[in-house]
Amino acid sequence: MQPEDLSAAQRQHWEELYRDNPRMYGLEPSGSGIYAAEVFASAGVQRILELGAGHGRDSLHFAGEGFDVVATDFSAEGIEQLTDTAGALGVGHRLSAQLQDVRQPLPYPDQTFDAAYAHLLLSMALSTTDIQEAVAEVHRVLKPGGRFIYTVRHTGDPEFGEGIDVGDNLWVNQQFAVHFFDEELVETLAEGWQLVNREELADSEVPDTLWRITQSR
Repeated sequence: MQPEDLSAAQRQHWEELYRDNPRMYGLEPSGSGIYAAEVFASAGVQRILELGAGHGRDSLHFAGEGFDVVATDFSAEGIEQLTDTAGALGVGHRLSAQLQDVRQPLPYPDQTFDAAYAHLLLSMALSTTDIQEAVAEVHRVLKPGGRFIYTVRHTGDPEFGEGIDVGDNLWVNQQFAVHFFDEELVETLAEGWQLVNREELADSEVPDTLWRITQSR
């Protein structure tokens, strides 16, 4: 299966998941969303770009903490739920939700944002080239000194190697496609950035172990 075909299948899969399970992850932010908000606040961040926001629990947390947020996702159903929830919670004035495929160039001028955030997005049905190009776009739209925090599943994950191997460290298991990161890919994505830290953490929601990477433009 080609990456383009896999991505199209995954888009449909997530549309159906969000449609059949409204706000499936709830409204409480992820642990990494809470961490990111604290990092961003300490850095004096005002405007955040979230990639792969889904129905937006972390974007809603950022907006509730007083940040201005642009939340993007390739699921129209997720974006609709996020927009509705932001209005219901009274943070719609701080949050703009936009349909965006991360494989396409970001429709924002250079140095638009103070920070960017992506929880597990880069471990979705993306080729290594897709991931590198997406991170380059994040670098472009961040201001100098801007923080980028992302989480990914990695090759030490217990589920790495299970399911169907489609190449490029991409595996499909129970309809979910996962790109598992290795250390070399993290280091490659940090070229041209300052790599602040890489942490391993347990995520009981997935469940698996993740890497959380913080880097600065």
